[in-house]
Amino acid sequence: MAQDGAMEKENQTTVKDFTIVGFPNISQFKSLVFLILLAIYGLTLMGNTLIIALVWRDYRLHSPMYWFLCNLSFSGFWFTTVILPKTMQSLMSNNHMISFSGCITQTYFYFFLGTSEYILVAVMSFDRYVAICKPLHYPVIMSGQLTLQLVICTWMGAFISVLCPTILVSQLPFCGPNVINHFFCDIRPLLQLACVDTSLIERVISSISAFVVLSSLFLTTMSYMYIIHTILHIPSAVGRQKAFSTCVAHITVASIFYSCSIFMYVLPKKLHSSEFYKSASFLHTVITPLLNPFIYTLRNEKVQIVFKETLRQGIGNVSKRF
Repeated sequence: MAQDGAMEKENQTTVKDFTIVGFPNISQFKSLVFLILLAIYGLTLMGNTLIIALVWRDYRLHSPMYWFLCNLSFSGFWFTTVILPKTMQSLMSNNHMISFSGCITQTYFYFFLGTSEYILVAVMSFDRYVAICKPLHYPVIMSGQLTLQLVICTWMGAFISVLCPTILVSQLPFCGPNVINHFFCDIRPLLQLACVDTSLIERVISSISAFVVLSSLFLTTMSYMYIIHTILHIPSAVGRQKAFSTCVAHITVASIFYSCSIFMYVLPKKLHSSEFYKSASFLHTVITPLLNPFIYTLRNEKVQIVFKETLRQGIGNVSKRF
């Protein structure tokens, strides 16, 4: 009996790495896909880095709205970096293996950074609510101290909410098979490989995901209900348009965020196929971080002004050297 127990324990710890399936149907186009992903990754890093640099450099962007946007860009920068480099490396080298510790690390940072983005979206909606609905009290309410506290709470809340599920998953026995039907170590396909019943852990993860996504969605929705009500009561059409234009970029980003996440992590997994799940994950992990900086820079007049002035200064400095 003791030998049987030892053998069973040994068998349950044999999996030391995993094979990530990725998108096998695109193998004949892998060079083209690699170049597309490389371009997306480069543009994502460039766009998010540009926003961070502009906010830090120019005093006109030293306000709560842009500090939150800076944190969102920082999160998007690393969110993509956690996924895309490994995906591109697997695509071109045909090495689809990832170690157990590497898989758990990727899972943790994916959810940690993703959770921080949802909290930031809700915080930014609150900032817009105060700016539009209580403009005279905005400097008092959105003080530097409160802005710093909100940023700290965002990162601490994301860190704590993801830590427990990740620890639970890391303690599970994996005795084979070791093939993850995804393009990165997402938690749902990883749980399918465990040698024990994971229904309790799945409920815990679904509950935490639902709380984060739906509470963020609720706060964002309530903020914009008050914002829309206030905008509709602005007597000037120009004033209404100007007030609404400050929210368009945030509404666009929030819509993409929530639609993808509700589908992937809140709705029951029986409602969608694995391929559609991977497609939604691709949109969420690759396309959204790419769109964020461009949506905000294209829709934000102040950021455009600062960017154009910075660009002209850079060109002027270069021309002086020659």
